[in-house]
Amino acid sequence: MRIAVGQFSAATDLRLQYCQQLGASGVVLNTPELPGTRYWSYEDLRDLKARCERYGLRLEAIENVPLGFYDHAIWGGPERDAQIEAYQLTIKNMGRAGIPLLGYHWMANGVIRTGWEPRGRGGAVVSVFQADAVKAPGPEMPLDEEGLWANYRYFMEAVLPVAEASGVQLALHPDDPPLPRVAGVPRLFYSFENFQKAAREYPSEAWGLDFCLGTWSEMGPGVLDKLRYFVRQRRVRYVHFRDVRGYVPTFEECFLGEGNYDPVAVMQLLLDEGFDGFAIDDHVPLLVGDEGWGERGRAYTTGYLQGLLTALKAVRAH
Repeated sequence: MRIAVGQFSAATDLRLQYCQQLGASGVVLNTPELPGTRYWSYEDLRDLKARCERYGLRLEAIENVPLGFYDHAIWGGPERDAQIEAYQLTIKNMGRAGIPLLGYHWMANGVIRTGWEPRGRGGAVVSVFQADAVKAPGPEMPLDEEGLWANYRYFMEAVLPVAEASGVQLALHPDDPPLPRVAGVPRLFYSFENFQKAAREYPSEAWGLDFCLGTWSEMGPGVLDKLRYFVRQRRVRYVHFRDVRGYVPTFEECFLGEGNYDPVAVMQLLLDEGFDGFAIDDHVPLLVGDEGWGERGRAYTTGYLQGLLTALKAVRAH
């Protein structure tokens, strides 16, 4: 098991040097800034991987293509088949470039929060969600959960064989916030039962999970049991370390160790179960002087995870 750094899109020299200085094993690029309006080329992916490696960093995964690359696939829109064909090409090009993981989600309207407030320790700024404060942009979308299932199956039937043949694993992120409908838009992967259902339908090794602890924590108690279940099925490809206080419909993000679950117990579970993937930071509280990506909050989180992993490994060795 190892600790990488994630949640950024521009693989600049400065950002990669920063990750190198943190002592990360590698990086995860979230919707990387690459040319292409429908898919990513082999040459651009190859060069992105080589750029990371020049700093001694493994490009562990790419998390998310732009939503516009596959939004019609989610909704079953008129461009669905053309988008899926382009998505297949991105997967093939990733495999050819030697990038082993593609994270994705099935949220038509993405991650939603209702504010950023200084609720963290010492006034650190964190994101909050209150379901009754979400305003739907217009009439509710007519698609229901069964429609989303049908579209997901159509998508998987097309892309999963390509992923298998290309040596690329797909890692599904849960809906954030995990509710059946947000802002008038239906969602699918908001519950343990729906993840179980999908896992049963897709026994392929190419179908896996980006286990976002923060989103699973938002669902309610029992994060450890749910993580153990999917780790034992060898479905977890990597882990987002983040936590919240409270559960849907109302929660606020927080520092690790101050939320709903015990990060020591989570890391211990991963080691006990022989998890051989990686963990990354996710959303982080913004500390004094932080903007945007939150370098200070991210350095704190990465150091916390590295120290925790090192200590638990040392205990196991004795």
